[in-house]
Amino acid sequence: MSSLTRLSFFYVAIYLGTGVSLPYIATYLRDRGMSGAAIGLILAIPMLARPFTGPALAVWADGFTLRRSPMVLLSLGAGLGYAALLIAPGALGLAIAWLIGQTLLSTVSPLVDVITLRRARTEGFNYGLPRGMGSAAFIVANLIMGVVLAVAAPAIIPIWIAAAAFLTALAAAVFVPPERVHAEGAKPVGSERWKGLGSLLRDRTFLLAVMTAGLIQGAHAFYYGFSTILWRGQGISEPVIGLLWGVGVAAEVAFMWFLEPWRRKIGPEKLMILGGAAAVLRWLAYAFAPPLWMLFPMQLLHALTFAASFLASLRLIEKLTPPANASAAQAINSALSGGFTLGVATLFAGPLFDAFGSYGYLAMAGVAALGLAGAIALNRRTGRLQMS
Repeated sequence: MSSLTRLSFFYVAIYLGTGVSLPYIATYLRDRGMSGAAIGLILAIPMLARPFTGPALAVWADGFTLRRSPMVLLSLGAGLGYAALLIAPGALGLAIAWLIGQTLLSTVSPLVDVITLRRARTEGFNYGLPRGMGSAAFIVANLIMGVVLAVAAPAIIPIWIAAAAFLTALAAAVFVPPERVHAEGAKPVGSERWKGLGSLLRDRTFLLAVMTAGLIQGAHAFYYGFSTILWRGQGISEPVIGLLWGVGVAAEVAFMWFLEPWRRKIGPEKLMILGGAAAVLRWLAYAFAPPLWMLFPMQLLHALTFAASFLASLRLIEKLTPPANASAAQAINSALSGGFTLGVATLFAGPLFDAFGSYGYLAMAGVAALGLAGAIALNRRTGRLQMS
């Protein structure tokens, strides 16, 4: 079985859970009696912790012989955390269970991205193909849950995501190629791995890249946390809400699968600028609760606001980082783009939702504008570096 096929199966497994947890966990927390502010806090805690937990877990993962070994353990632990959501008492219990599940599972993605990026480069396939299979699985899971929630209680949500995490552990053991973390006999001691992490944090261009990606991705916080609730308030049914999410991710999949030559031609720096500009436009429009007919074409912008900036950040981090620090670098990128900035934005998204409803998206447009400014500065900086 080729690396492309094996990795595609793994991405399918991990995104079967994300396709339900991302759009619907707020629905479950709302059903448990949580306010918008409480939901925002619960969702934000693991994101705020990721600048610390992500790199630390990545350094821990680099202590294994094979890259897939820690992925199995992390996925198993995540499954237990998600399952605990069913019995967790009150807001504190829910926050702890969600923190465990999200912290452990969110570390798996950057670890497998390191393998996929390297295999794509050496074996000549497009990284977007296996990653896009994951996004396709996201759509399938999202649509299924939209239909299921029309007849089932929200408790089905944590059951699904826990089962998906356990499936991810199995897929890591069976499908992820047995790639070594370090060359034979070259495994560094823990102090050396931490030293490599420190050198990354002193690289200004690297930090600018991850902060820029973080701002553009962080601007999705209000959408991730409260779009489903807002759309339901507009009278849109659960199956149609699932379809809206599916359209956005379908655009993401198409971008990953079919635009690789164009992406390579324009380069990651300009791709990041495009993602930032689209994010400003998208969240400004969503602030004014556009009607259903307008939402469908607006969801297509997810190809730029998420996929373009995500792929640009992966390419930039790979380009700016020595191979020995690849895991830590992608973990830092993930911790900031899918972690700290998204966590801060999510923390504020809850009170914004309670106070302003859909107008909370205006704050997200402001965050995206900061990301756009960072992308423009990054393009200028890397251009000067290439010329020197």
